Amino acid sequence: MKRAPALALGLVLIATPAFAVDDPSEMLPNKQQEQRAEAIGAQLRCLVCQNESIEDSSADLARDLRHVVREHVAKGESDRQIMAWMTARYGEFVRLKPRLSVGTVMLWAMPVLALVAGLAAAATMLRRRHEAPPLSEEERRRVAELSNATGQD
Repeated sequence: MKRAPALALGLVLIATPAFAVDDPSEMLPNKQQEQRAEAIGAQLRCLVCQNESIEDSSADLARDLRHVVREHVAKGESDRQIMAWMTARYGEFVRLKPRLSVGTVMLWAMPVLALVAGLAAAATMLRRRHEAPPLSEEERRRVAELSNATGQD
């Protein structure tokens, strides 16, 4: 029973996400700065893997971006400044959670708008198909002639 807490702690440590910092020399010597760099890196998308943060990815580009983030943290820049620099350099796509803007609203709204437009077009086409245009006098006379001709056989 005395080993249970130690075993539980060991399992918790193993279950925590493994950060992809390949080389311990990548890490900043100041623990607080390293934690800040990891927190910022966790918000940035690996441009190679795309569904992982740069902290979780082992791609070469992710390693380079982690290095850039750590340089900026070591310079004393704020989180906001670092994120602004990364966004200016790589676009809004580099953020795992992009800011709400007109562009992101349009991106999320376009499928719904396309569906509504498609349904409206289909309804209009169906409505027009059922509505036959009225016949002119000449067309009515021709229909009457054809009906009479068919009725005589």
